[in-house]
Amino acid sequence: MKIINKINTVLAFTMLMSSCSDFLDTLPDNRTELNSVEKITSLLVSAYPTKGYVLLTEMASDNVMDNGTLYSPYNQEQDDSYHWADIKTVGTDSPQSLWDALYTAIASANHALEAIELMGNPKNLEAQKGEALLCRAYGHFVLATVFCEAYDPATADKKLGIPYVSKPEKEVKPVYNRGTLAETYASINADIEAGLPLIDDNIYRVPKYHFNRKAAYAFAARFNLFYVQADKSNYEKVIQYANMVLGSNPSKLLRAWESDFGSLSSTTDVGNTYISPKSPANLLIMPIYSTWTYVYGPYSVGQRYNHAKVICDTETTRSKGLWKSNSLVISNTIWNPQEKMPFPKMISMFEYTDKVNGIGYVHAVTIPFTTDETLLCRAEAYALKSTPDFANAVQDINYWIQSHSEANANPIFTQEQIVKFYTDLPIVPVPVNAPTERGVKKALNPLGFTFTSPIQENIIQCVLHLRRIETIHEGMRWFDIKRYGIEFSHNIDGAAPVVLSKNDPRRAIQLPQDVISAGLEANPR
Repeated sequence: MKIINKINTVLAFTMLMSSCSDFLDTLPDNRTELNSVEKITSLLVSAYPTKGYVLLTEMASDNVMDNGTLYSPYNQEQDDSYHWADIKTVGTDSPQSLWDALYTAIASANHALEAIELMGNPKNLEAQKGEALLCRAYGHFVLATVFCEAYDPATADKKLGIPYVSKPEKEVKPVYNRGTLAETYASINADIEAGLPLIDDNIYRVPKYHFNRKAAYAFAARFNLFYVQADKSNYEKVIQYANMVLGSNPSKLLRAWESDFGSLSSTTDVGNTYISPKSPANLLIMPIYSTWTYVYGPYSVGQRYNHAKVICDTETTRSKGLWKSNSLVISNTIWNPQEKMPFPKMISMFEYTDKVNGIGYVHAVTIPFTTDETLLCRAEAYALKSTPDFANAVQDINYWIQSHSEANANPIFTQEQIVKFYTDLPIVPVPVNAPTERGVKKALNPLGFTFTSPIQENIIQCVLHLRRIETIHEGMRWFDIKRYGIEFSHNIDGAAPVVLSKNDPRRAIQLPQDVISAGLEANPR
């Protein structure tokens, strides 16, 4: 604990000493002139964010609960996120750090794009241009999904977006406005569409540390799933882009849970296997600075609010499903304490800056895009497109269940079995007042469309259940909660549960205080 506290102190001090707009004032990696392929290629290494949203969004979601006053939160960010409070502290996993890291990455991408343009957009820099465009789009996409409301075509032109920075800043203190969410998503879409055809894996020594072709198409598939159109046309693009990732036989590309993890007996081995570049399931590997590995992992810290056994058994990795009880490999690959119940997909990597005093930085390795999650994007799109394709949605659901199950489970389910299972489940009440009321089925209030049939709604219930298990400990459940207007409650030890309604403005995490103080419009509260 002494080491961890020292780390947080050092990181907090570092963040407090930097202005929120400092990254705009100088070239990100201090190169004086970007005039060669090598320099531009090297610069793009810094076009990926070094901080993540996981602690913020996972703690805000229904994947966690209050274990009681016997335990303590790891830091103020964890406490505030659980209570959906505006976070004013500055630490490794705070909104301020995330905001700064994302715009720093965007600045690197913009410097690369400017240099390529000044060189006349040569053919031998097309791949680098594609990577820069995808990085710029990704940075803004994360900012929008965290700090804005979910996209709804009926209201997006009236909702706040985020500043879309498309060129290097020349001013010391530039003035920004947020624009609308419709404008933000249109700009992201334009960068993705311009960048996709330019991506070339041959320019990378290790493609999975960059937006290689499959990672780029996986990003495009997820973006279009979130970018709901009134005519549902984007679902066809989700399918098209997911097909570029998954090919004709997805089973060969999904994570092989039984063979990968079935015989492993240590958290380190599981974590290293999960993040391995050798796994065909891992499309993009992104190291970040984060204390999240301590907060959710098998350590006696941060236990006040976490993925406790009650949640695990009733709603997530050990919840009741179509499959036989506990036949998913992940359900048997969990390490105590029971206040956390973590599957160790991320492990702590400590970088010492002073070994004598135990000071340094905590790293985590995240996998923003996997074939498994892309498969579920496609399943959702099949079920939601203007003429639903339930047969292919069911096939993708079966691909996922088979790859995640123990070898002797042999699970294959029909559309009728899937629909009946989720139809028969009770809807979780809001608020939840007793552990027996918890479950996997929650009322859905999707943004931008309505369900056309009970079949469609229950296929989506299944997909969301699988997505919740697939992305556990990654913070992505929060985005599904936003997209589907899912209402839920957080229990509070010694007090009544608090409810997050479908229209609650706190679904958009508040902007950093420094950014608001500098004049950018705050999210409504």
